[in-house]
Amino acid sequence: MPLGERAGDKSESRYCGVETQFNDDMPHVLAFNLSHGSFDFVVAPLMDPAYRPSLMQKESGVSGVLPFAGSDLVLSPSQWSSHVVGKISSWIDLDSEDEILRVDSEITLKQEIAWASHLSLQACLLPAPKGNSCANYARCVNQILQGLNSMQLWLRIPLVKTDNDTMDVVNSSNLDDSWEIWNSFRLLCEHHSQLSVALDVLNSLPSANSLGRWFGESVRAAIISTDCFLTNARGYPCLSKRHQKLVSGFFNHSIQIVLSGEPVHSLPRINSDLAANNNDNNVDGVQKHPLRPYLDYVGYLYQRMDPLPEQERFELGYRDFLQSPLQPLMDNLEAQTYETFEKDTMKYIQYQRAICKALQDRVPDDKASSVTTVLMVVGAGRGPLVRASLQAAEETGRKLKVYAVEKNPNAVVTLHSLVKLEGWENIVSIISSDMRYWDAPEKADILVSELLGSFGDNELSPECLDGAQRLLKDDGISIPSSYTSFIQPVTASKLYNDVKSHKDVAHFETAYVVKLHNIARLAPPQPVFTFIHPNRSIDKSNNRYTKLQFGVSSDTGSAMIHGFAGYFDAVLYKEVHLGIEPSTSTPNMFSWFPIFFPLRTPISLHPGSSLEVHFWRCCRPSKVWYEWTVTSPSSSPIHNTNGRSYWVGL
Repeated sequence: MPLGERAGDKSESRYCGVETQFNDDMPHVLAFNLSHGSFDFVVAPLMDPAYRPSLMQKESGVSGVLPFAGSDLVLSPSQWSSHVVGKISSWIDLDSEDEILRVDSEITLKQEIAWASHLSLQACLLPAPKGNSCANYARCVNQILQGLNSMQLWLRIPLVKTDNDTMDVVNSSNLDDSWEIWNSFRLLCEHHSQLSVALDVLNSLPSANSLGRWFGESVRAAIISTDCFLTNARGYPCLSKRHQKLVSGFFNHSIQIVLSGEPVHSLPRINSDLAANNNDNNVDGVQKHPLRPYLDYVGYLYQRMDPLPEQERFELGYRDFLQSPLQPLMDNLEAQTYETFEKDTMKYIQYQRAICKALQDRVPDDKASSVTTVLMVVGAGRGPLVRASLQAAEETGRKLKVYAVEKNPNAVVTLHSLVKLEGWENIVSIISSDMRYWDAPEKADILVSELLGSFGDNELSPECLDGAQRLLKDDGISIPSSYTSFIQPVTASKLYNDVKSHKDVAHFETAYVVKLHNIARLAPPQPVFTFIHPNRSIDKSNNRYTKLQFGVSSDTGSAMIHGFAGYFDAVLYKEVHLGIEPSTSTPNMFSWFPIFFPLRTPISLHPGSSLEVHFWRCCRPSKVWYEWTVTSPSSSPIHNTNGRSYWVGL
């Protein structure tokens, strides 16, 4: 049964498995571990560990019946697919110098995978590579992957990284980082989407930065040995604080826990209080499952997690889902899009705060009843900023005259209806026009807009506001007054594979809006481009170029960079800001997900090396686009040259 109920969580991490020994009585294995032990699935060997193809042929002279763990008929198809993960024989060594062992290993691997496919298993656990060289093992797995159905292959990788801070350079060749083994294996297998990781968690853990790398990788399971558990004051198993934090990370990233090993705790003859559904040590005369106290503890860790916030629940379906950015200048937004953005209460609270401060700065208290401020909402949509402006005027006691400028004729219909419904006819004038071409009867004291994209300028706010700047008085105020884009390098295995699945260059040269989740942030974000409004500079060009250097913390170890996460931070007015840059992000706001710039070929970054990145913003009369490249530690192609794959239309 699931570890527990957590509001909003429907992920795979609710289910806990157990690693078992070979047993050809599979119905008993399932009954004991699932019905009696309350585990959700077993990781069970499919083949008798004594089997060797070469020995079998010598003894019989012909190929006999393979010693699998029971016929496919001993369990129902749904039991095989839902409750059994096949465990490939751990003795296999496809890179052994012993040719007989190597050939036996290759034959056995293919036989066992074929049997697992026949059973429609959802996944098989591959043993960890035996040494640093795994080329032949990877070749055979890659061959299998080419013809595999939907089954996943989990490569067992021990969670090991030796910290090198205290070691001298002479011994550096002996440093052990199991991520390197995984990286080598997946590169040999061409980042195949059906190849993932099962992490073997040991009783000592690497640094937090080193662990963080794995959350951007395709990790499906974490195998926790009973040796990892400590003993609490009551004699029951528990985990260290660091292990607890790691397990919480696994739960949050849909990584399933698998318990392994023999019980190492001599438990007192009392019941555990950890799980509400704990029963006596003997159930119907049958001895309690030996790993049940460990399962109860994992269930306790799961159940004590905070429920997912409402906003996170709303965004669950968007996690790591690639979306093309909006083209609000070329395309008219649909009602559903307006509806989503208008529900973002926090965004409009911030806008109202900014407008309040601007009105108070513009009109002193002693002139509040006599001076009317002209405010233009450019890109008014269906009116949320008009409402925020009028509420700000009421809050500050200022008089306001509002022009609502909107190019979308469909939204203008809604605006007219809103103005009539609210009785704003004498205050609000609706202008159905593109802000860049409207001839206003008077100039504005305050120009308000919400044209920002996930990368700040990627929905052409600079071009629109430069075009509308002639509507603003020389001493007028623009809200927002400035905005800056940011990028940071990320490991994002799932996003990379999703882009790669399109099998063309164009998708690797497109920026995507995405709710980032299964990623590893490898360095803090750095600013890229800044735009200030009103733009008083002599050079009005919105072309930009920047070169950035990122350093990855030395205790992280090597890492793979699949692309760049992009954010923005905007100053609406003075100290009132709005943004999604992680260190300063506005809380409880959902109008913008980050943007993702992929790399056609992922870049391997080794400890101590720095990453040099170049970003361009390019403008032509009809379109704007970005180009990006990496020049160190190795060079990538310049992505999206001349906007050939991705651009935003003016």
